[in-house]
Amino acid sequence: MDNKNLLEIRGLKTYFFTKYGEVPAVDGVDITVPKGKIVGIVGESGCGKSVTAMSIMHLVQPPGRVIEGQILLDGEDLVPKSIKEMNKIRGKRVSMIFQEPMTSLNPVYTVGKQVSEAILLHQEVSREEAKAKTIDIFRKVGIPEADKRYNSYPHQLSGGLRQRVMIGMAMVCDPELLIADEPTTALDVTIEAQILHLMRRLQRERGTSVIMITHNLGVVAELCDEVYVMYAGKVMEHANVFELFENPQHPYTHGLLNSIPDTSGTKDRLYTIRGMVPNLLKLPEGCRFCPRCDKAMKICTMREPEMHTTTEGHEVRCFLYDKEVMKNG
Repeated sequence: MDNKNLLEIRGLKTYFFTKYGEVPAVDGVDITVPKGKIVGIVGESGCGKSVTAMSIMHLVQPPGRVIEGQILLDGEDLVPKSIKEMNKIRGKRVSMIFQEPMTSLNPVYTVGKQVSEAILLHQEVSREEAKAKTIDIFRKVGIPEADKRYNSYPHQLSGGLRQRVMIGMAMVCDPELLIADEPTTALDVTIEAQILHLMRRLQRERGTSVIMITHNLGVVAELCDEVYVMYAGKVMEHANVFELFENPQHPYTHGLLNSIPDTSGTKDRLYTIRGMVPNLLKLPEGCRFCPRCDKAMKICTMREPEMHTTTEGHEVRCFLYDKEVMKNG
């Protein structure tokens, strides 16, 4: 494993085994997270972003399970780890911020107690020291009157403050990797901007690596260093953020970028990608994006394309960049 990379996901397959059949939610995914960088995973709902994150954290529940692949954290494979072993890693080395803080925080305990428990679980400190650390992290994440908020219950806080509590809980043990799963979905745009600024500041101060899962390309442009575009359980394109926005190559990425509202007023209508995300129980033959693609060729309906490197650090899963296919027409 490259010592510049904190996390390497190789050939990850996470399937759900239902009475209707196998659901390949994550189907052969390769993702690399360099140390100290923010990596974005984008795509429509149901493309496998959150299941990838849950697989890293060992939070996939039956009927789902990881059936193949490696999740290497500093060269150590997390896939075969037991629950007991993962409990030592979760929170301490890898933390996660979930989409909706109201459902992630326990309503019957104060937020201060919940963050203190995370500290006590992973650090050898007294309860008084844990409380002091909790109040300190509350201040750092911008919670006003942090010492008073320590005794607040989740329902007594606004959505923005609850999300700050979640970020504080995730960051308090100085994890090497922070996974943020749509951390600003339930927030208004003003609070969203504050939360993104906070995450970037904490990441820079602590040198934490971050996986940012989102469908919001504005968040990606503002926060991320590298981007993976996922569709129907597979990575379709990977590049650094500037390259992806300047030179998108996969037709799906083009569609996502063209769907962003234009503030200049030159567009009469928003672009929409035709069709729907495929049912993972009934995936189309060949390329999974083929039924919605404006540039589909006959071969696209026959077999799946491989990943092709077009320029250094830019990869795309599309026959348009397969030299043999394009050469033979």
